[in-house]
Parts: sequence; C-alpha cells; structure tokens
Amino acid sequence: MKHLIVVFSLLLLTVTAWLLAVEHRSFFLFRIYSTLLWLTVIHLFFKVVLEYRIAKKIKDDKTRFEFSRIVSILYVVLLLLVSIRVWVEDTQVLLVSYGLIAAGVTVALQDFFKNLMGGLIIFTTGTYRVGDRIEINSKMGDIIDIGILNTTLFELKEWVNADQPTGRISTIPNSVVLDSVINNYSKDNPFIWDEIILPITYHSDWKGAHERIMGIVREETLGVTLAAQEQISGLSKKYYLSEYTQVPAIYLRMTDNWIDLSIRYITLARQRRYIHDRLSRLILEDLQKDDRITIASATMDITVRSPGAY
Repeated sequence: MKHLIVVFSLLLLTVTAWLLAVEHRSFFLFRIYSTLLWLTVIHLFFKVVLEYRIAKKIKDDKTRFEFSRIVSILYVVLLLLVSIRVWVEDTQVLLVSYGLIAAGVTVALQDFFKNLMGGLIIFTTGTYRVGDRIEINSKMGDIIDIGILNTTLFELKEWVNADQPTGRISTIPNSVVLDSVINNYSKDNPFIWDEIILPITYHSDWKGAHERIMGIVREETLGVTLAAQEQISGLSKKYYLSEYTQVPAIYLRMTDNWIDLSIRYITLARQRRYIHDRLSRLILEDLQKDDRITIASATMDITVRSPGAY
C-alpha cells in the first residue's frame, strides 16, 4: 500500500510538471518532468513489481534478503544513471559519471557476483549435487539444497566425535568453490578407507592377534570390498588412478610401550562409524578369549618419598 501511494503521488507530480512545462515552454521544467517520469517508472518496476510482489514469494529468508538488497542497489543506480542522462549534456562527463557508478556497483555487489559465478559453476560442472556428503573449509555435511547464491548443509561432526549429524543447518556461499578445496565423499566413489589402531603388549602373541583380526575384518568387509573394487575399476576409465591394493590390511608399528596394529579396511562413507564400531566390538570380544593376547594401555610410574628422604 505504501509503495502504491508513492507511485500515485509521483504520477500527480509528473502530470503537474508536464502541464507547467507545456504552459511555460521551459526546458528546465521539461527536465524536471522527464526526471519525475523516469522516477515513477523505475519506482513502479523495482519497488512495486520486484520488491513488493516477487520478493514476497521467496520463502527462504536469506535469499529474500539478498534479493531485496540487490533490487535496492539497482534501484538507486538506475535512478542515478537516468538523472545524470537527463541533466548532463556533456558526453565526456556522462562517460566519467557512468564509469564511476559502474565501479561503485562492482564493489557493492562483488560478493553477489562471486556467489552467482560459484552457483553457475556448481550447476554446469556438477561439482556437487543435492545428497552428496562434502567437506569445505573444515565444514562437513550432507547437501540438502543448492541455490543460485548459497548451498545448504545438514551439518556433521563439529562437537559430535563422528560422521553423524549435529542437528544444525549450515549455509555456505557458493563462492567457496572458486578458491577452496572441496572433499566429496559421495561423487563417483562412495567408498573410503578407515583404520582402527589397536595397541597390544610386547609379550602378546602378535602373530596370532594379526591372524585373528584379519579373519574378522575380511569376513565383515568382503561384500563392500568387492563392490569397491568394481567401483574403482570403473572409475579408472574416467580418471588416472595408480595401482594400489583394495583389500584389508594390518600394519605393525613398534613403540616404546607396545605394538600398534593399524587395521585398514574399506567402508561406505555413510557407514564409517557403524562399521568401525562393529569391527571394534568383534575384535575386542575375540581377543578377550585368548590369554596370549593382551591389549596395552598407557602406564605411569609414581615414586613416593617419605618426608626428609634424600
């Protein structure tokens, strides 16, 4: 209603200016009439049609705010351009004025243009899609929406010590695809490697532990390992991939206190915590049945001296 009142008032002023210009045949009044006419048209289009009618239909608050902000900036810029064109006759002055305005608009809307460019890159190159699990600038989550300016994630990790949701919705600008590393856990290959580190004491039967653990891991990950091998085989037709083993393995590392067994296996990215938990439980239950194998733990030596002792 407010914008309609403004448009009606502008129309009255425009008609009045036109009548006075015709009556007095004044070039100055004609310029005022032209300025008011352009102001009425621009205000009607930007404030009534775009900002009042169209912006109200945008459901996302952030997108609606960005849209209204852009409309307001373009509204002012167009008013300046038209006013300068009506009142300034010198061509050189016009060019300089337009150049300054263009520079100002570029600075004011640089974030908008960067986000817009990022959005176009995402849509045209398929950098990521809705449903992908990605990590950008230490922010990890499942993509639930991709807009022309922003990408919305269902956040993972943060204070949760695993690849599980925190419950928060995160919005990141699309411009991050221009200068940031994007880790995609879903695109082309949904499989990742995971490890379980198990320390055992030096007097344990480490060969027996190696054999028992490898049997469990191979049995539990057989299906996913075969699927991953097939996936990697197909992926090698699209990317250059070096030869590397795709089966579970256990690596040993000797420390000052114990032997570390690094259990490495393939899993689906979205099942990493579940598989990690299942394997850990099965390995722990199996090793506890063998008295020759002892899981190591950190120890601390404490020396107690009586008062006055040297």
